[in-house]
Amino acid sequence: MKAVVFTLGCKVNSYESSSIMRGLCELGYEVSDKLSYADLYIVNTCAVTAEAEKKSRQAIARVKKFNKDAKIIVCGCASQKSPESFIEKEGVSLVTGAMNKDKILDILFEKGIKIDDGSDYYEKFTAIEGLKTRSFVKIQDGCDNFCSYCIIPYLRGRSRSRPIESIERELDSLSAKEVVLTGINISKYSFDGKTLNDLVSRLKKYPFRIRLGSIEDVIIDRELLSALASLPDFAEHFHLSLQSGSDKVLKEMNRKYTTEKFLDSVALIREYFPSAAITTDVIAGYSTETDEDFSKTLDFCEKVRFADIHCFEYSKREGTTGAKFKELPAAVKKDRLNRLLELKKRLKSEYIDSFIGKELSFLPEDTEDGYTVGYTGNYIKVYVDKKVEGDFYKVRLKERFGDGCLAELTE
Repeated sequence: MKAVVFTLGCKVNSYESSSIMRGLCELGYEVSDKLSYADLYIVNTCAVTAEAEKKSRQAIARVKKFNKDAKIIVCGCASQKSPESFIEKEGVSLVTGAMNKDKILDILFEKGIKIDDGSDYYEKFTAIEGLKTRSFVKIQDGCDNFCSYCIIPYLRGRSRSRPIESIERELDSLSAKEVVLTGINISKYSFDGKTLNDLVSRLKKYPFRIRLGSIEDVIIDRELLSALASLPDFAEHFHLSLQSGSDKVLKEMNRKYTTEKFLDSVALIREYFPSAAITTDVIAGYSTETDEDFSKTLDFCEKVRFADIHCFEYSKREGTTGAKFKELPAAVKKDRLNRLLELKKRLKSEYIDSFIGKELSFLPEDTEDGYTVGYTGNYIKVYVDKKVEGDFYKVRLKERFGDGCLAELTE
């Protein structure tokens, strides 16, 4: 029997899909994450934006093109939010939600809507090791922030964390060169009195390069940064979610910091890691954002000198507190997004240019058009005109190339 687990959305979804794949393998299925002919399809959906929901629904038609008679199971955030919109689709036999996805393996042959709202449970399965060089390890799920624009806490449930011993067992089994700690909000990692600082301190014994997923600036302090600096190999990349450079908008979004606090966190990071890439998320056109607010956001991004910005238009999510506000005109949101994208492009170029001629550690991951491609610790995409694989290499960055930098091996 063949099965395909098709994933939309975030790295956490990808990790959970890999867990499902692992379980299917243990049940005797031949499993893939690529769309192809299969007897069983599990579609892991996303609802972070209206567009993501739309793509999740369209995925059902995509899988049916490969086998119209296949069994289809839908899980994830979009099906947690609107299970009826999926169960009514031809070919879909079972719809579950965003939580406890490993339980799908116990109900593969059941039918209907089986939404599990229990948020005190943590999945038992660990993921299949993905890329040869990089693995994601999920340490936390759920979110307690309830930002006014975000539907995810209502779908994923309250924050819950994985025992350190469970994380260590998974790390002990990995052969990857880099491990990324991921979750819905890993800043809130807390289990049995242990915090993210405690977890990081326990990672010193591992040979991996450790990379953090997205974090909140409110956890940046000397204790955490000292713990990270003491790791044998820490990837100097901090993705601090910003969303707006206007204190007024941040308050209206129910974010728990000010721009002044954010700047203090950035300064502290650069004290410990002067070359660190500091990247962020910014929403263009939140409903209460004025022209002045948006100008403050652009100015703030300039002041921080982000290495990269993930920017996207605001998408109203029914069920959130932000949904009560009238959305800005589409043309306004699009214009602001385009201006953000222009700034992102320039700031990213300036950051990469500052490393031209310097030597960095590079981890190969893939090949593109004859080049070996991978990332430095501070997340600069590197192209090497030579086939290398399997380990870290010292490279000297030569010149801008594609969406990264052309480099030569120095050892």
